[in-house]
Amino acid sequence: MPGGGVSEGSNGGSFGSKEAAELVASVREVFRSGRTRSREWREAQLRGIERLMMDEEEAIFAALAKDLKRSRVENVLCETVQVYQSARQSASSLRKWMKPERVSTNFVNVPARSEIVSEPFGAVLIFAAWNMPFLLSLDPLIGAIAAGNVAVLKPSELAPASSALLAELLPRYVDKEAVRVVQGGADVATALLESRWDKIFFTGGAAIGRRVLAAAAKHLTPVALELGGKNPAYIDSSADFNICVKRIAFGMCVNAGQSCLSPDYVLVEESVADQFTDHLRRTLTSFYGSDPKQSPDLARIATPASWARLHALLSDPATREHIVVGGETDEATRYVAPTIIRDVSLDAPVMQEEGFGPVIAVIKVRGLDEAIEIIAGRPKPLALYVFTTQSAVIDRFVKDTSSGAVCVNDTTSHFVNPALPFGGVGDSGMGSYHGKHSFDCFSHRKAVMVKGTLLDFPVRYPPGSLFNEKLVKALMNMWVVQIVLVFLGLK
Repeated sequence: MPGGGVSEGSNGGSFGSKEAAELVASVREVFRSGRTRSREWREAQLRGIERLMMDEEEAIFAALAKDLKRSRVENVLCETVQVYQSARQSASSLRKWMKPERVSTNFVNVPARSEIVSEPFGAVLIFAAWNMPFLLSLDPLIGAIAAGNVAVLKPSELAPASSALLAELLPRYVDKEAVRVVQGGADVATALLESRWDKIFFTGGAAIGRRVLAAAAKHLTPVALELGGKNPAYIDSSADFNICVKRIAFGMCVNAGQSCLSPDYVLVEESVADQFTDHLRRTLTSFYGSDPKQSPDLARIATPASWARLHALLSDPATREHIVVGGETDEATRYVAPTIIRDVSLDAPVMQEEGFGPVIAVIKVRGLDEAIEIIAGRPKPLALYVFTTQSAVIDRFVKDTSSGAVCVNDTTSHFVNPALPFGGVGDSGMGSYHGKHSFDCFSHRKAVMVKGTLLDFPVRYPPGSLFNEKLVKALMNMWVVQIVLVFLGLK
């Protein structure tokens, strides 16, 4: 493999199972050398990513403009600042994170020292998604490096400018032997999955996630899957519409809705459904003007296939008659207008798959119980948004629904809190990362006990006796009184 870390597949050459095996062997040799385990090495790589985000911001913006036609403000919100902060926090926290965690020692093992040591898995494979190509490539990579692993990153071929830039820039800022970038399509991904890895991290759709999981199962490789789902929101009459509607509109349209965290549908108390729809209509106009197609703040759909899927959903008769705002599309520019759909059937095609576009359905419900029943009857989402001022309503959603996260009175903002784990449950994924959770995601938590020889537990040794049996039970359960009675022959 080239020293720059870019696979032959990126240059139009072949990349098959043989090349993948050679790549794994190469990075595994680096790992076995031991150099990635030191705190100094880890910190140097993380500081390198930090510098990359500062030094190359304009190049990153240019690549994102080609792939997503996103505004500079959204690029900062969705990519550069988050990666910079993640690398910076991880570098500053390494000493604390790497320190063995002392835990208590139970009675029968005294005297001993018990601790949990975080050790790197080894060679990890990261599959990134196209919708936020720098964040979803570099944030998992930061966790892998912080934990002391070597890594191979496979950016998405559906964001070609960003993928090429990552392959060009990363070797300048991090150890190019320990961190490699492989470009290419599904054939390259398939070849990579044929090799044995120590951990696989995948961000993308559930269908491909299942294939990744099946391939990993052949080698018993642990996997983290960051998938998606159809994220619901609930809003009741107590919510502050002036603020909450803006936050829903932002989550719906940021990156043209191409986010696994975007709200897909809103369950609204029927008494305020018309009021909510009117607020949302006016808010979208204030964001993007009367002709959103001319707005520099609305991104475009990334790929022709994604645009065609959204166009088909909006053109479906079961959906078309329920569109009250938007619905316009343009194939040449891959434009999809911010769209509101009212009271569409829960069985309509638009309600059966993740939207991944600036489209939201508004559905009237009688109240809290009906909303929870609808949400509980569908696959578990990555995020659930609740807009209310009533603590009892919040408690019901937290206790009676299952989702990757619950965010109250906002959308997507929980993602930028590094203290919170980010991940799904059920169909929306498995495993979590961000901040310390990223370090843990890419670490094996190894149990370590160092025992002394001053005291022993001789009753465990053969030959057994009734006395030994009673004493073992008493000791293991810390029944102090019964231990005394056994020794006195009274038990």
